[in-house]
Amino acid sequence: MTSNPAPIWDVIVIGAGIGGLVTASQLAAKGAKVLVLERYLIPGGSGGSFRRDGYTFDVGASMIFGFGEQGHTNLLTRALADVGQHCDTIPDPAQLEYHLPGGLNVAVDRDYEHFLSDLSALFPHEAKGIRAFYDACWQVFRCLDAMPLLSLEDPAYLAKVFFKAPLACLGLARWLPVNVGDVARQHISDPALLKFIDMECFCWSVMPADLTPMINAGMVFSDRHAGGINYPKGGVGVIAEKLVAGLESHGGAIRYKARVTKVLLENNTAVGVKLASGEELRARRVVSNATRWDTFGALVDAAHTPKAETTWRRRYKPSPSFLSLHLGIDAQIVPKGYHCHHLLLERWEEMEAEQGVVFVSMPTLLDPELAPAERHIVHAFTPSSMEHWQGLTPAAYRAKKQADADRLIGRLEVILPGLKGAIHHREVGTPRSHRRFLGRMGGSYGPIPALRLPGLLPMPFNRTGLAGLYAVGDSCFPGQGLNAVAFSGFACAHRIGADLGLNPWSLPD
Repeated sequence: MTSNPAPIWDVIVIGAGIGGLVTASQLAAKGAKVLVLERYLIPGGSGGSFRRDGYTFDVGASMIFGFGEQGHTNLLTRALADVGQHCDTIPDPAQLEYHLPGGLNVAVDRDYEHFLSDLSALFPHEAKGIRAFYDACWQVFRCLDAMPLLSLEDPAYLAKVFFKAPLACLGLARWLPVNVGDVARQHISDPALLKFIDMECFCWSVMPADLTPMINAGMVFSDRHAGGINYPKGGVGVIAEKLVAGLESHGGAIRYKARVTKVLLENNTAVGVKLASGEELRARRVVSNATRWDTFGALVDAAHTPKAETTWRRRYKPSPSFLSLHLGIDAQIVPKGYHCHHLLLERWEEMEAEQGVVFVSMPTLLDPELAPAERHIVHAFTPSSMEHWQGLTPAAYRAKKQADADRLIGRLEVILPGLKGAIHHREVGTPRSHRRFLGRMGGSYGPIPALRLPGLLPMPFNRTGLAGLYAVGDSCFPGQGLNAVAFSGFACAHRIGADLGLNPWSLPD
């Protein structure tokens, strides 16, 4: 009887999303031998880009946090710098322009005082409460920004951080069980303004304020004014490409068209992976950048799934996927001074409904080189669940894509008159597209609470309950968004680094 071969790799990472790539590149920088396995042709997952007919389209949203230069919350800047990489970015003067029921239009200015002034002009009777609420978000942000953001599963790290910044640690602990809605109602009573706070949360968490953790809101509502929204020149996919270059320059490797079908287990310990081709690869540690539903269900069978995952599934459910439009349009129909990012909702009661809220990105307003001359990109997407797209014949599926896309373009005419007649390039993606290309169950955007939970406290960290197997990405603390999954990547790499004895003693500067 022959023994199994010794592991070739220290760490195998399943999936080249931003969380997986930050984990891999951080570990490579620590000296680990790392392999990333990606099922598709390009890195980045929903943080990638693809090219068609002279256009560079972002797969997901292009409203990017984490590219600031100061403090500890600029995680994309730091992740790239740690492996000798840098992204040129273009500052966005506004995070987002809201087009809401009752003619409520608000553009979130990059300057904090300008934003407060603009919002207070619409709700003058709530001016004091507006400042108090958003100042509370700044309290959270300052706690986060005062310390290196690494693994909360490492007691030694926590002790060092507490010694360095005790007040920030205590402040952060105070906010961990709190949701945004509770804080908003302490300061604000106007129902329309509270609805606006709901939308402020929904635009990135796809949840209303009562289900959105205050920690996440503190990061988003403040960093958009601190580090600001900054678009990577060349498209969002450049971030992933640079992380891959940094990984490879530090001795790591990535393989594309390498679909993992199984995590190999011995004595309830992850020892490697099996590919669709039948090839088996062994490693000292395995990281899944798949969703937790795909990790425990597809990659790990039910018999080996830890009981904690059952509890997690009672608390969290998959968010919807999206119907998405990638359009190339005549530049002439876009008014001068138009903002890059927009959100459209016609009726408040439709906020959480199928195809209710419409998100719009026009990144060529920041980086014209993403499209041919005299053209702009419109990337519009609206939440849509897989259940509405299943069981259709090919003809019915094509007809629904056409009809839903036409209806979405009609809605966009409210904020971009003449759009329908200005389209030169059109591609439609559905939840089935997202499932196929991103390998995510139901094409889901990520987990959202199935019931009201105490802030971020129930959100799992990177260890999974199976020895040797870790998780990273939006199924882990602190949740969705590129900066959030970058945090998850830093934390995962630190936890594995501690387990493998690779971490430096001192904290990052």
